[in-house]
Amino acid sequence: MKTSVSRALKFTLKTGAIAGVLAAASSSVYAQSSVDLYGQVDEWVGAQKFPGGQRAWQVSGGGMSTSYWGMKGAEDLGGGYKAIFTLESFFLAQNGNYGRFTGDHFFARNAYVGIESPYGTFTAGRLTSQLFVSTILFNPFIDSYEFSPMVFHTFLGLGTFPTYTTDQGVVGDSGWDNAVQYSSPDFNGLTGSVMYGFGNNAADNGLKKWSAQALYFHGPFAATAVYQYVNFNTSVPASTTDLTDLVSGMKSQSVAQLGVSYDLKFVKLYGQYMYTYNDQQLGSWHVNTAQGGVSVPLGTGTVMASYAYSRDRGGLDQTRQTWALGYDYPLSKRTDVYAAYMNDHFTSQSTGDTFGVGIRAKF
Repeated sequence: MKTSVSRALKFTLKTGAIAGVLAAASSSVYAQSSVDLYGQVDEWVGAQKFPGGQRAWQVSGGGMSTSYWGMKGAEDLGGGYKAIFTLESFFLAQNGNYGRFTGDHFFARNAYVGIESPYGTFTAGRLTSQLFVSTILFNPFIDSYEFSPMVFHTFLGLGTFPTYTTDQGVVGDSGWDNAVQYSSPDFNGLTGSVMYGFGNNAADNGLKKWSAQALYFHGPFAATAVYQYVNFNTSVPASTTDLTDLVSGMKSQSVAQLGVSYDLKFVKLYGQYMYTYNDQQLGSWHVNTAQGGVSVPLGTGTVMASYAYSRDRGGLDQTRQTWALGYDYPLSKRTDVYAAYMNDHFTSQSTGDTFGVGIRAKF
């Protein structure tokens, strides 16, 4: 009897110790995992008139930045490796709808999973395009779809914004579906990345797209170079949501963009150049685009100014000139208020403009 009790006691102690070790190991694993919730809400009040159109007064979202919320997580796998994921969704605070417009993806900003390693990062899913990253980092209005001249010239034009007649601009969204990307480690401020987007079914094999990007940040100086190529089928299926409203007969589009910035403390200078080549069944045309801008500290706030110029050769033979002036004032580390004006003009169309005041809160 005593022997049986002794054996039972030893077994209990042994299993208790094992359970303790497993619990400690489990706690260690969970301590090395993290999930963050974050985002921003941006609303502005003002008026907008597109070139050739009529003025509309509005309470709208995304004056300086498009409103979104997101969550991201990472798990330490050991040896310098991490499993990562990101899910980010745009929304319209003025009416509570998700997305940037009716029919937008729910997780339109980013939706991917990947692996970080000492040799670089691999991600797969819906990814922010490299051209978008270079466009917003090297103009003073960053990612504003209401007041940034360079964003207007790049993403609000050909095939994506039929409010006015133009054959300028880049086809496609700021994010790519069905994409994979490799990003290199940081080499003294220099990083590189490549991205490829798949059609994702047999009928869409002709819809391939790829891009490559280099970014350099060193002290007050920064620079970028990016190239993007998108190939289309002769008829784009409706399921390809980020390539709808294309110019009829579009075969392919190639875009190369360079950007630089230099921070002198009392003023930060920005410059960009973009060359866009459009290949159509019945011909081709190209567009040259340049942008220059400054941001100047004024009190605790910042004055922003930018001018963008585009000229196409062939096609509609248009000139587009857009300039903007704004002031951003921080109320705290997470909340700022702003006021801005943008003037936009196409050849042979009445001038458009946008003006308003807004508030942005980050969390």
